[in-house]
Amino acid sequence: MFTGIIEELGRIRSIEKRGEGARLVIEARTVTSGTAEGDSISVNGICLTAIDVRPDSFAADGSRETLQRSTLGQLRTGSVVNLERAVTPTTRLGGHIVQGHVDARGSFLSAEEHGGSWTVRIGYPKEVARYFVFKGSVAVEGISLTIAALEDDFFEIAVIPKTWDLTNLSHLRPDDAVNIEADILAKYVERMLTVAKAAPPAGGLTFEKLADLGYT
Repeated sequence: MFTGIIEELGRIRSIEKRGEGARLVIEARTVTSGTAEGDSISVNGICLTAIDVRPDSFAADGSRETLQRSTLGQLRTGSVVNLERAVTPTTRLGGHIVQGHVDARGSFLSAEEHGGSWTVRIGYPKEVARYFVFKGSVAVEGISLTIAALEDDFFEIAVIPKTWDLTNLSHLRPDDAVNIEADILAKYVERMLTVAKAAPPAGGLTFEKLADLGYT
């Protein structure tokens, strides 16, 4: 689990195809500190397992599912990536709960500067539209962000100078693919409502029971 507060910008050192998956070696110095073999690191919002951890790099394997659902398969040598270590019991939850499980690939549409801050527009596919609300949380490239404007096929986010400087948002160009993860709370609520609608609680009052008791 992550908070969506990016710790470091890393860079892809190499990518090696392995069957239908791939192994990446990522240059980094901050997130490797205190990281052991098998620990989780978020790479552009994708939860990956760190292996071969060194002071200036770590490696990670991406499965076929991860390559197909996220932008991991589109990264190239030299690509700049957002990095965050998994939370600990003492971590401050400065963003929101981010699992590192990408829901969809969106697209970076535009970025407009407003005296140092930025308004960034992100396009998204219809299948995840139901999870977004105005002023709600969303993770883009692993960054915890707040939806400042919401339309049928895109949302806008207000980006402060620090976020712009410390993440890969400033490296993106129009039509670049981005990883999107919806707020987990929205997905749990949807599931609970779906189950409740399909199977009403046993023993509860119904209109039929009330009619049998003489209430009309």
